[in-house]
Amino acid sequence: MIKTITFAMIHFSIATIVAYALTGDLLLGSLIAMIEPSINTVAFYAHEKAWEHFPFLKKRQSMTKVKTISFAVIHFNVAFLVTYALTGDAFLGGLMATIEPAINSFAYFFHEKAWFNKTNKHNHNQQVVCA
Repeated sequence: MIKTITFAMIHFSIATIVAYALTGDLLLGSLIAMIEPSINTVAFYAHEKAWEHFPFLKKRQSMTKVKTISFAVIHFNVAFLVTYALTGDAFLGGLMATIEPAINSFAYFFHEKAWFNKTNKHNHNQQVVCA
């Protein structure tokens, strides 16, 4: 759950900046920035659980690029739907769905790499201590 919380903090920050920049409206930008990452945080948690549960995905945990792409697809869809629902503007929804998830996918890649390295280092240290 700590992994989800750390990514949520990154996601909320990026969404706020992008939504405000696109709308020019602090209230609407903030609303988009609160709802879209909230839904994507739940999606992120489900995505992580799927990658831990299914053997086909579990074997590929270290494939950061593949895992990033799979989450990006979810993220693009959520960003579009939330922005479109709140603004009624498909073009703005498309912009938000392109810009915000692209920046967050970049952040996700490095977050995932850092988390994978931390987990592997922790597991390696436990094996050394137990041996």
